[in-house]
Amino acid sequence: MDALPPETHIGAVHLSVTNLTGTSAFYRDVLGFRGGERDGAMRLSASGEPPHDLVLHPAPAGAARLRTAGLYHVAILLPSRAHLAQGLRRLIDAGAPIEGASDHAVSEAVYLHDPEGNGIEIYADRSRDRWPVRGGSLEMTTKALDLEDLFRSATGRWQGMPPGTRIGHIHLRVNDLARAEEFYAGILGFEVMLRGYPGALFLAAGGYHHHIGLNTWAGVLPPVDPAGPGLRYFMVQVPDAQAREAAVSRARAAGVDRKPADAGGILLHDPDGIAVVLAT
Repeated sequence: MDALPPETHIGAVHLSVTNLTGTSAFYRDVLGFRGGERDGAMRLSASGEPPHDLVLHPAPAGAARLRTAGLYHVAILLPSRAHLAQGLRRLIDAGAPIEGASDHAVSEAVYLHDPEGNGIEIYADRSRDRWPVRGGSLEMTTKALDLEDLFRSATGRWQGMPPGTRIGHIHLRVNDLARAEEFYAGILGFEVMLRGYPGALFLAAGGYHHHIGLNTWAGVLPPVDPAGPGLRYFMVQVPDAQAREAAVSRARAAGVDRKPADAGGILLHDPDGIAVVLAT
């Protein structure tokens, strides 16, 4: 199997929300995204212009949020450690519900949820030459973030999401790691980067620490409710049609349903019903 090209990355993450106005205000006023409503959805990025990082859609009236497979968190990658320090100070000043702050050796991260319960990670990478490797395999840790040292890196004030901000990875709740690996590695073409983390698996393209995180920490869960609030779908951006069609061909051979999606993308579903759009 051909691995995905190294330029592959996670594109826009689409969420269904019950309160479009209030949730959009959180992403704009607290997190610092910019953007506006178009075609009934709120489209957000650092600049407000395409390509968008987050798209918020109104959930059907009366839709209830259920505990299912799906989004664990969407991870927003900032361009520098100084931006992470500024952003954390902004979250504290805004009274945002910060739930954790971790040093993962490859990155430093802050965790919270939006008003609808969607998990969010805001993080900054360390340079690749500092990523720890043992026995030929990448290592990731979960240690307490040194907040004092982080804040010393801050220069200037938070001005909203800075240029260069993007979705760095997406972390998903699944029911079976081996079955999910067959889809994300065997069909989509991501490479497994780390197996040793209890109950979790991390995959990426181009040697990144992870574009896709998978975990079974919540135990057995119902499949995704396509009409419910939460993750609607996320985009995997590949650099050319050849890479997209290679993955689509593997999906066809595995009997995975394929449907056309917006902008020439192809919609697939993983074994837990999580929707992924392959796009160029």
